[in-house]
Amino acid sequence: MKISKEARKVSREMFRHSFTSNKLDEEKISEMVQSVIAKKPRHFVDMLKDYQRLLKLEVDKRHALIESATPLNRSLGDQIVSNLKARYGEDLTTEFRTNPELLGGLRIRVGSDVWDGSVKSRLNKFQEQLL
Repeated sequence: MKISKEARKVSREMFRHSFTSNKLDEEKISEMVQSVIAKKPRHFVDMLKDYQRLLKLEVDKRHALIESATPLNRSLGDQIVSNLKARYGEDLTTEFRTNPELLGGLRIRVGSDVWDGSVKSRLNKFQEQLL
């Protein structure tokens, strides 16, 4: 997305002011968006799109997607969650999904970090080595 330096600077400034006690504050976010919409400064649409992108990245950093080929037992799931919270903080949200395409193992995604210990991933790596 091509965006002016001014719009990017303002969106980053808005993002920095979106936190209360190191957590996103929905009221502050809403107030800032409403203020920008009311004032309609130059490039305000690009500014809001970039602000939305920054907020999405922040939300993604605080959410873990844990995929497994079969449902995990409770104790293993709790152990994975406690390890992830120790690394990323107690405010991390988690989501468990069953994905039979993995064939076995786990794939964990937190923001842009991915740990892929699935059988499918190993088979794909092996196939690439053979080619």
